[in-house]
Amino acid sequence: MKKRRQFLKGLATTLALPIMPSWAKETQSAQSIKRMGFVYIPNGVNTDSWFSKDQENLASSLKPLEPHKNDFSILRNLECSKANANGDGAGDHARANASFLTGCQARKTAGADLRVGASVDQIAAREIGHTTRFPSLELSTTKTRRSGRCDSGYSCAYQYNLSWINDSTPAPAENNPRQAFEKLFGSGNKEQDLKRLNMRKSILDFVKEDAASIQKKLGSEDQSKLEEYLTSVREIEQRIESTEKYQIEVPEGAIQPKGIPDSYREYIRMQFDIMKLAWQTDLTRISTFVMGMEGSSRSFPEIGVYGKHHNLSHHRGNEESKDALAKIDVFYAQEFARFLNILKSTPDGAEGESNLLENSMVLYGGGIRDGNQHNHSDLPLVLAGHGGGSLSPGEMHWAAENTPLTNLYLGLLDKMDISIPRIGDSSGMLKI
Repeated sequence: MKKRRQFLKGLATTLALPIMPSWAKETQSAQSIKRMGFVYIPNGVNTDSWFSKDQENLASSLKPLEPHKNDFSILRNLECSKANANGDGAGDHARANASFLTGCQARKTAGADLRVGASVDQIAAREIGHTTRFPSLELSTTKTRRSGRCDSGYSCAYQYNLSWINDSTPAPAENNPRQAFEKLFGSGNKEQDLKRLNMRKSILDFVKEDAASIQKKLGSEDQSKLEEYLTSVREIEQRIESTEKYQIEVPEGAIQPKGIPDSYREYIRMQFDIMKLAWQTDLTRISTFVMGMEGSSRSFPEIGVYGKHHNLSHHRGNEESKDALAKIDVFYAQEFARFLNILKSTPDGAEGESNLLENSMVLYGGGIRDGNQHNHSDLPLVLAGHGGGSLSPGEMHWAAENTPLTNLYLGLLDKMDISIPRIGDSSGMLKI
C-alpha cells in the first residue's frame, strides 16, 4: 500500500483520479461524501405547463424528468423576496440572479460600490472547501462580467454572477469548457501545461506510462474503474478539441470562440459533464451552473424556437409565445434529466455500492416564476438527489406560503454538516 501511495503521488499532480474501490476501503469513512450543486434557469417559466394541477403527475414541461421521479422533489411556496423591487424600481432580472443564492437585496448601482451578500455555495466552500483541491466550481454558458451598466441601472456584475464570495466580490463562472477542463485537470505546472497545449497533446498522453503502470498494480475491479474514468475524460477532451478544430472562419475583428460549441445543447452537456467529473474525482464538492443568464435573449433553433427567450417570456398571454416558452422549459428539463442520469450511472462510495446522484443534492430552478409578471414567489424549483440518505425524494414538498428560499439553504447546509445561524433573509431552517 505504501508503494502504491508513493506511485500515485506523482500522478496526482498531473491528473485527478476517481476513488478506486480498493483505495476507498482504506481511505474513506463509512459515511459517503456528499456533494451540493445549484443549476440556474433564466427568465421564468410557462407556469401553465411547468406546475402540475395535481400532486401525482408531472406537468408537461417536466416530463423529461419522469424516469427519475423517485430521485427528485418539486418544492412549492419558496420565494426570493429580495428580488422584488422593495423601493428600487425596475431591475428584476439583475435582482433575481443576485439574490437567488444570497437572499440579499442588491444595492442598485452601476458602479464599483457593489453590495449583496455571500451566496450559499460560497458559504459551503468557505466551510468545507479546504477538504478538496478546489473549494468550489462555477460554470456558465455566458461570459461573466464584473462591471458595466445592465438591467435598469444595476451593475452587470449582479446579472452575470450567481455566486458571491462576500457582499461585494463575485465568484466568476467559467464559460469556456476548454478552460474549465484545463483548470480541473491540468498539471498545475504552467510550463508543462503550456507545452502540452502548444503540442496539442492530451493530458492523458502525458501520463499514459504512469496509467499503464498503475493498471498493472490494480485488481480487476480497480482496473475496470480506472479505464472507465480515463475513457470518459478522453471523450470530453476530444469533443472540446473537435469543437476548436472545426470552427468556421469568422469575419475580421470578430471574436472566434475556442472550446465553445456552436450547438447550445452540446455546450450545456460539456459543462454538465465537467461538473460530474469534478465530483467523481472529488476535486470539489460544491458546484454551480448557470444554464442561461437572466434576461437572456438566446434563441433555440435546435428545437424550432427562433424568438428571443427574454421577449418570449413577456408573452402577455399570447399562446404562440407561451408554447415557445414551454418548449424552452422542456429543453432545459431534458438536459437536467440527462445530467441526473449520468450522476446515477456513476458509481460512488467505498465499494461503488452507491452512485453520485444518491450522494448529491442539486437544486434546479430560477429566481423568477413568470417572466411576464416578474414575480419571485412560489418559484419553479426541483431538488434532486438523495443527499447521502439525508433526503427523501419522490414527492412534492409544500412549504408555508412565502417561505424564504434561504430557509431551504440552511437545511441543505445542515445536511452537509455545516451549521450557520442565518443566510440573507432566512427566518429558520426548512427541513425536508
